[in-house]
Amino acid sequence: MRIGIDLGGTKIEIVALDAEGREAFRKRVSTPQGDYAGTLGAIAGLVGECEKTLRQKATVGIGIPGALSRVTGRVKNANSTCLIGRDLKGDLESALGREVRIANDANCFALSEAVDGAGQGASVVFGVILGTGVGGGIVVQGALLEGVNAIAGEWGHNPLPLPRAEDLPLRDCYCGRKGCIETYLSGPALQKDPCMDRYEERLARALAGVINLLDPDVIVLGGGISNLERLYANVPMRWGAYVFSDQVATRLARNVHGDSSGVRGAAWLWEGSAWGQSSRRPGPTTTRA
Repeated sequence: MRIGIDLGGTKIEIVALDAEGREAFRKRVSTPQGDYAGTLGAIAGLVGECEKTLRQKATVGIGIPGALSRVTGRVKNANSTCLIGRDLKGDLESALGREVRIANDANCFALSEAVDGAGQGASVVFGVILGTGVGGGIVVQGALLEGVNAIAGEWGHNPLPLPRAEDLPLRDCYCGRKGCIETYLSGPALQKDPCMDRYEERLARALAGVINLLDPDVIVLGGGISNLERLYANVPMRWGAYVFSDQVATRLARNVHGDSSGVRGAAWLWEGSAWGQSSRRPGPTTTRA
């Protein structure tokens, strides 16, 4: 049995998956706002309740809105600021009495969709979160790519490509930079500028940069904006103007698992998943480079 936890800004969700990916337990609780100790307690409580219900111990994987620093092992780049600088991995391992695997929540989303979602069977999957923030994750041949700096897939904090007059002046981002993709393509950004034609053009430019660099088989959209059906026809019609190729075979796909994809991906952080057992392919793993 594998437990996945999605540690979000407003809710903490837990799911337990059996060896075939079937859901055996699920629960959500509110995130203790700004309370690190309370967050640890809530996670430990969910794991305890899950294992008591299932009458067995499980591996634990956690998706967080940030990453673990390669230098300190502590949380960085988190929009849930109470996590920043904390030894979340060490503290949870002490609380739960076992190893815990932690990855960025967008990475977990990408892994979930690569294992048994919209990217199943694809060699290279780029998962995109278009929600309160903008994030991304990369899965190559079943392996989650995190990178030497633990920032692989941090697409939202690249500059918006080829800014036009309507994109200026470049927008301030919470990260301290200007013109980040997130400031144009997040949910709040769309609400402030509710022009879908302009949004689709910006998304096409931004994803064309991903295709030029990564050349993925499929780009899977997640987050609230992924529910806009028109994106899947309109954006690929636009991105060809910016991709360095005579044709673009990359698919743009809607996620299969909805807002449960991230928590499922957290469970798949452990090797020996249903993917490896059922299909005789290597189970999902994590690589730094």
